[in-house]
Amino acid sequence: MIRKLKYHEIDFVKYTHCLETSEQRNWYAKKEVLDELCESWEVLVYDDYKAVMPIPLKKKLGFSFAAMPLFCQQLGVFSKGDNAEINSRFLKYLKKNYKIFQYSFNHHNQLPTGFDKKKNYIIPVTSYHQLRKKYFKGRKSTVKSAQHLIYREVNFDSNIISFIELNSKGLAKSTDLLKFKKYLHILDQMNVLKLCGAFKDDRLINLAVLISDHKELFLLALVNDDNFKNENGASFLIDQILQNCIEDFSFNFMGSNIRNIEVFFKSFGGQLCEFSSIENKKIMKLLKLVKP
Repeated sequence: MIRKLKYHEIDFVKYTHCLETSEQRNWYAKKEVLDELCESWEVLVYDDYKAVMPIPLKKKLGFSFAAMPLFCQQLGVFSKGDNAEINSRFLKYLKKNYKIFQYSFNHHNQLPTGFDKKKNYIIPVTSYHQLRKKYFKGRKSTVKSAQHLIYREVNFDSNIISFIELNSKGLAKSTDLLKFKKYLHILDQMNVLKLCGAFKDDRLINLAVLISDHKELFLLALVNDDNFKNENGASFLIDQILQNCIEDFSFNFMGSNIRNIEVFFKSFGGQLCEFSSIENKKIMKLLKLVKP
């Protein structure tokens, strides 16, 4: 039986145990992450936490909607073994009991056909030597041309914040940048934030913002100074991170359906991992007309 639990009703010990021992385990469903990113959230539970499905909520126009928050890519069902029948029960309950703005399952979840598909690219733990053979020819060339640059891991400080403020793109509103900076502070406090930079002489020109969690690296952002676009620093930076980490950590690009970004991720030998998403386009169109 599936039941809905409000936040104050959740047994977070059991929730966390289910998540951490699940086949689908990911960063996004952690209590600390959802607490930070969501206006509010609750959980659908199957039996005694044999499977869980976190539901982030957002209020607009006096209504509460299931809606993925900014910087949260995939949620869905978490259980010891992915089960298509159980997933379908959760899906049916979700549709019956919530107004859905947008909700994304994780790439492990087996679901019926007919859903929108979003793209993500992941590189599993492997040898760098074998991975390099999978690079696109053009990517090998851009990496080679950038060997004059310097790779360095950096601390989260005022200089990094200034670089992000000057060069961040893809955040639709100024409030999104504020949320991003606040999220980075939380990640730093949790000791999971990893910052890697490409330098030309002593000047930072590219910054990779990573989350390091349980032998996985998640690329939260790649921030580039466009004044140095011809230096190919982004290619250099990702290659250096893979050289240093891919034999111990998988690398999650955290996806994009934007063609140029998708090709960039794929060109490093990233494996496509599509995940299903539900979007109510009528509600999305209406709510986007309303100021937050």
